[in-house]
Amino acid sequence: MSRLAVVCGGSRGIGKAVSRLLAERGCRLAVLSRDEAAAKATAASLPGADHLALSCDVSKEQEVQKAFEAIQKQCGNITYLVNSAGINRDALLLRTKPEDMLALLHTNLLGTMLTCRAALRSMLHTQGAAIVNIGSVVGLRGNAGQCAYSASKAGLEGFTRSLAKEVASRNIRVNLLAPGFVRTDMTAALKDESVLRSIPLGRFGEPDEVAQAVLFLLESPYVTGQVLVVDGGLQLAM
Repeated sequence: MSRLAVVCGGSRGIGKAVSRLLAERGCRLAVLSRDEAAAKATAASLPGADHLALSCDVSKEQEVQKAFEAIQKQCGNITYLVNSAGINRDALLLRTKPEDMLALLHTNLLGTMLTCRAALRSMLHTQGAAIVNIGSVVGLRGNAGQCAYSASKAGLEGFTRSLAKEVASRNIRVNLLAPGFVRTDMTAALKDESVLRSIPLGRFGEPDEVAQAVLFLLESPYVTGQVLVVDGGLQLAM
């Protein structure tokens, strides 16, 4: 039986790379994105057939519930869930508006909690079920100018470890992947050479490299409740 993988934020950046890699590994994909056209384009470009594309703003409970009900009805039970949907609104705390703080928390933290809750009932009925939440190295170490973003990502560590304990008895694994600087739309504006100098490997990561780490966590049957940092050694310099 084919494995069904749901990738939230699966139409760009890390999520798109994860979608492609999982499709190459023989999974059927449900690609979720706020941009329905982008989700459809991504699903159509994946190897294999019969992939699903859905519009979903993970910060909105009703949209999450509707999307996962459609996945269950059209595709069956979920094997893998990857939470890659996220936003960033960087600014010093004194210049961060409360509405921006809430937007970050609602998408990056609450959104992941909502999608995990929506997927779990389905995952109870599959073998080898696993969840990977995408955090950030700044959620572990902090970074000036990213207080709200760091807080939204830091919360994922506590959530991931707690959920891993809750569902381990049902043989569902939950892990957190914390990337550093990865070449995506979210980092396109970063051109400062000092940023590169802060990375021991001397370059940004590529989405495909992060996707390989996601695949490792999804397919490792004795790994749960862990945080895997993929940052080119950035933590060593922080």
